[in-house]
Formats: sequence, C-alpha cells, structure tokens
Amino acid sequence: MNDFKNICMVGLGYIGLPTAVVFALRGVDVIGLDVNARAVETINQGKTHIVEPGLDDALRRTVQAGRLRATTTPEPADAFLIAVPTPFLSEGEGHDPDLSYVKSAALAIAPVLKKGDLVILESTSPVGATEQMAAWLSAARPDLTFPQDAGEDSDIRVAHCPERILPGHALTELVTNDRIIGGMTEACSTRARKLYKLAVEGDCIETDCRTAEMAKLTENSFRDVNIAFANELSLICDRQNINVWELIRLANRHPRVNILQPGPGVGGHCIAVDPWFIVSQSPEEARIIRAAREINDNKPEWVLAKVHQAVAEHAAKGGAPARIACFGLAFKPNIDDLRESPALSIATRLVQTYPGQVDIVEPYIESLPAQLEGKTQLLRPSVAAETCDIIVLLVDHDDFKSMPAPRNSTVIDTRGVWVGHDAVTPAAAPAKAEPVEAAVKELQPA
Repeated sequence: MNDFKNICMVGLGYIGLPTAVVFALRGVDVIGLDVNARAVETINQGKTHIVEPGLDDALRRTVQAGRLRATTTPEPADAFLIAVPTPFLSEGEGHDPDLSYVKSAALAIAPVLKKGDLVILESTSPVGATEQMAAWLSAARPDLTFPQDAGEDSDIRVAHCPERILPGHALTELVTNDRIIGGMTEACSTRARKLYKLAVEGDCIETDCRTAEMAKLTENSFRDVNIAFANELSLICDRQNINVWELIRLANRHPRVNILQPGPGVGGHCIAVDPWFIVSQSPEEARIIRAAREINDNKPEWVLAKVHQAVAEHAAKGGAPARIACFGLAFKPNIDDLRESPALSIATRLVQTYPGQVDIVEPYIESLPAQLEGKTQLLRPSVAAETCDIIVLLVDHDDFKSMPAPRNSTVIDTRGVWVGHDAVTPAAAPAKAEPVEAAVKELQPA
C-alpha cells in the first residue's frame, strides 16, 4: 500500500527530472522544486530542458495526467528527494567538496517539514554529508526531532540513496538498477526503502548512510582507476608505436581481462569528481585513487600536445594557417551533457591558443557554451571534414561512427573510432619507436 500521498523532487536536472518522471509514471504525485524559473516553466509545459532518450514523451504524459508539476516555491510533501550539485569547493584550487547546494536545499524545505516526513539525499556526497544535512534541518526546525537526537523515534526520517544511472539510459536504469539505501537509523532505511519500491524493480538494499555514501564513491573510483589504466596504456603505446585499440582488443581475448577504452580524459558529474572526495577525506591512504585521478586529469594535456605537433607540421609545409575541427564537446557519446567534459576543456584551450582557426562539431547542442560563444562556430560533420586540416575526434558519438574517416586531413582520433583497427596516424604516433636492443643491452653476455 502506498502511504506517500506525494513526494517532492528537489533539483530537476539530469538526475532529478528523470527520477521525478519515473515516480510520476508509477502513479505517485510529484512536486518538482528547482531554483531555475525557466526550467520550471518549461517542465510545466510538458517539455524537457535536457537531452535524455524517452524523457520528452514520458514527461509530457505525466504533466498532462496531472501527476507532475514544477515550482520554485517549497511545498509540503510526504517525502523529499534532494538531487542537487556537489561540486568542488574552490575550482582550480583544490578538490574539497562544496555542500552549499545541499545546505540551500535543506534550508528551503525545512519550513514545510512535518512529523512523519522522509528526507533523502541522492546527491553524490562525501562521507558524513547526510548527517550534516540532518544537522542543518534540525537547526532550522528545533520543534521537530531528527535521527541524530531521537534515534529510531525521530519525527523526521533521513537517509542517503545515491543515484547510479548511465546518462542516455536514465529511465530504464532508474527502474531496473539495484539501489543502496542508507538510513541514519533502521527505521529511516525501512521508510526510504518503502518509497523506492514504488518505482524500482531492482533490489533495494538497506545499510547505514555512511556506507551508502562511500559505496557510490567507491563505484566511481573503481571505474576511474580502470580508465586510468587504459589511458596510461595509450601513452605507453604511443611511445612504442603500437595501436592501443588493437592491443586492447587482443588482450581482452584473455578470459579474465577486460581493459576499458582510452580517451581524451574523464568527464561527467561523477567519475571525474567523486574519487577526489575520497582523497580529500583520506589523503594519506588513497594513493592509487589519487594517481588515477591525476592520470585522467592530465590526459587532455597529451591530446593538446598532439594537436600542437600537427599544427607545427602543417605550418612547416607553408600556406594558410591550419584549420582545426573538434568533433564533440560532451563528456560521453550521444548526450548533450558538458559537465566536467575533457572534450570541452580541450576545445576551449585550442580556441584560446589558435583564435579564428578552430571549428566545433557537436550534434547534440544547438548553441555554444558561454566560454566558446563568439569565438568559434558550430559546423556540420561533413563540412568540417571537407574544410579543416586537422580533425580532433574527442567524443565517439554515433553520428561520427557512421561517417567515413576524413581522408584529406590529419586525424587525431582519441576514441579509436576511425583508427581503432588501422595503422596509427602520423599525428598520433612518434616517428620512430625506441629500439628493443637498447632496453636489453645489459642482459647480453660479456
């Protein structure tokens, strides 16, 4: 039996909006709360402000059915799910987590809380964030009791349930994926599990809030470490004049080997950020996690060096300055999400270094982000392939996979789309590999 008359989704971005829609599709009345008035207006018109397959139709149906509406003003509800950003505290200066958005969300809903309500933090957070959120709520509502003070008998139940979906598959994975539910008490976990079972077909596994927080960080750190291995391998193969994608394809034929694919770095709101939360809290112990983050964060520098090399080689031939096309800005294929994208970072650096020489190809956006606006232009893939001297493939969108490899340009393929099983292009490999003889010279008999 559903004893949640309605729920409030706080934050209507890439996680919050699909989550709100999924609950609404399951017959739950959902209030969407966001500070972005334009996004709220768009949603109430039954339209989406983000790109996610299937979301447009699902949102339209739930809005028309009266199951979902958005607002900028907090309203009472039986449960509040918070999915707001948790970026770094000081961009460019460190990797400590910034919980100000979580605090703002907590203080926004505090006035409308009532006895029996459930508050769940879904934002990926450092260990202890859920307890901190509960402390902010308690300070704002001293008339109510919270788990840190009243334990199992608290007026308000508080839990952490991290999202674990893949952008581009959000609606499916929100339903089918298992969820880890970490309550501040057993009663909190039980209450939160009851809510999620209204929409989730996967298992809902109860634990404590700190373990749930660490679980999400661990999942993304595991992936980050494995991507770092692939990226480091690509650097080694570049020096040895080996096609890294062919090498990985062959190595993965071993029954217990599954090497991931290298790229220009790691982006997105999770993998590029979450491991630093572990490092920030345990700097002495998190040595492998830190090393992986540094490898992946430095991969864009390697890509830029390849472009600079190609530009210099073009200049040596004489003629007009090289035109450079960056294929892709998103952090992963077939979406419009630019958060923490290494492709966007690389393109921005190239535009700054070669003003007037760089074009952008990104089929999933209609206008350039602020840092590129007025400094470059969006081109169709076919036009860029025909007119640019250097092609830098940064995102493996299906649109790019379906087109033939450019033949009259220098190609720097960071995703293995066009050169994955062919000879490495001159722009992506050294002129000469180091001889093996030099490495084994000391092993020769006297």
